[in-house]
Amino acid sequence: MPRIPRVVIDTNVLVSALLGPGRVPDRLLALLSERQVSLGYDARIRAEYEEVTARPKFRSVPAERLQLLLTRLTSLGTELVNVAPFVGALSDESDRAFIEVAIASQADLLITGNVKDFPLTLGFLVLPPATALAQLSDGWLTG
Repeated sequence: MPRIPRVVIDTNVLVSALLGPGRVPDRLLALLSERQVSLGYDARIRAEYEEVTARPKFRSVPAERLQLLLTRLTSLGTELVNVAPFVGALSDESDRAFIEVAIASQADLLITGNVKDFPLTLGFLVLPPATALAQLSDGWLTG
C-alpha cells in the first residue's frame, strides 16, 4: 500500500483561497481535500489559521465558507503535539512553526506563497500554490 503524502499549508494559502474563490489556492485546497493526503499542523498553526481568518477583512467571507474550509483542512490530518524546535536562521520568524511541523510530520511538501522565505535544504519540497496544483493535478505525490 502506498504511503499517504504529507503536506503542510502556510496560512497565506488559506487566506488566498478565502479571498479568491475558484482561483488557484482555492482549487488547490479543494484538490487536497479530494485526494488522500495528510495535513500536518499543530496548535500554533491552527491558532494562526483561526486568528488570521477572524480579522475584519474576512467579514465579507460567508461564515459557513470559512468554517467549511477550516474544518476541511483540519480533518485532513491529526494535530501534532510534540514538535521539536528548528534552530536554523529564517528571514521570517513566523515561518518557524510551519518548518517545525513539516519536519515533525515528515512532510513531502510545504505549500506557501512565500517560497523565498524558506531555506533550500529542509528535507521536503517548498512550492507555491500554482506549482503544487499543477503537479498534484498530474497525480504527483498522490498517484
